[in-house]
Order: sequence, then structure tokens, then C-alpha cells
Amino acid sequence: MTLAYRAATAGDAAAIAALFATSFTATFGHLYRGQDLADFLATMPAGRFREEIADARFHFRLAEGAGELAAYIKLGPPDLPIETPAETIQLYQLYVLAPWQGTGIARALTDWAFETAAEQGAKHIQLSVYIDNHRARRFYERYGFAAVGRYHFMVGDHADEDIVMRHTIADTR
Repeated sequence: MTLAYRAATAGDAAAIAALFATSFTATFGHLYRGQDLADFLATMPAGRFREEIADARFHFRLAEGAGELAAYIKLGPPDLPIETPAETIQLYQLYVLAPWQGTGIARALTDWAFETAAEQGAKHIQLSVYIDNHRARRFYERYGFAAVGRYHFMVGDHADEDIVMRHTIADTR
């Protein structure tokens, strides 16, 4: 399977929104009442992704395989409700469709995130991960992320407990 990586354009917004909804539902949908899931997914329409793609504070990288979007990652300004050091960038989303999991896409996209964070002058990358998403937590721990706090991630009226993780980027200058 040949993969191609590239930056997102406004024309990708609908495909990103669809991948987000598909992947989020496949991974977490069983945790929520139907209305909570629907309400949450309604907050992530293509228009929102289009606006973020146009916003210079956000950075998207797409992975395509077989002519279709297989995965994406999104970085942007930090907004988690915890004390955050200056010069921090947030990894908001990393979603890989099920058929592409285990192919190295997540690793390639995360490596890109670290390169992009450094290019942007960030000294820290932070993210949140669902407390029971052990696979994702192990993945991020392998990159040197460590827990620095917790918060409630809302899916409709349902509050999930998320762990906030942060990695300090080594200054190699």
C-alpha cells in the first residue's frame, strides 16, 4: 500500500470531517447515548475544519492511501483547561481509519508533528487522551509524553475523564 503525505487544503475539510466522525464513532461510539454522540459530532462539521485549515495557527497533515484519506493529524494553539507553559503547541487530533492502523501512519504523522512544533518554536507539545484509551496512551508514552493533569472532555452531556499529557522538546541548538 503506497501512502502519500501532504498538507491539508480547504477542499479537504469534508473528507477530514467524515474521517473524524467515522474514526471517533468506531473507537468511542459505544460509550455514549446516541444523542450525546450526535450532539458532539455536530460540533465538528466540515466548516469548522475549513476554518482551522485557513487559520495559520493550525497545522494539518494528511495521509492518503489508495486515493482516499486514511489518516490526519492536527496541531494548534493550546486550549486545555490546565496550566500550560509558554511556547506550547497542542496535538488536537490524530485519527487513523481502522484498515490503516498498524501501518506506521500514526508514527509518521507524529514525527511530522514534532518537526512542525520545533519549526513553530514550540518547546512543549501537549494533548489529551481518554483515560481508558490504553493503546493511545502507550503510543504517546513511547514518544516521551507524561501525564500532567486531567480534565473532563464533553461528548454531548457525557463527561469523559481525559489525561493531559505533555512532552518537552529537547533544545538541540
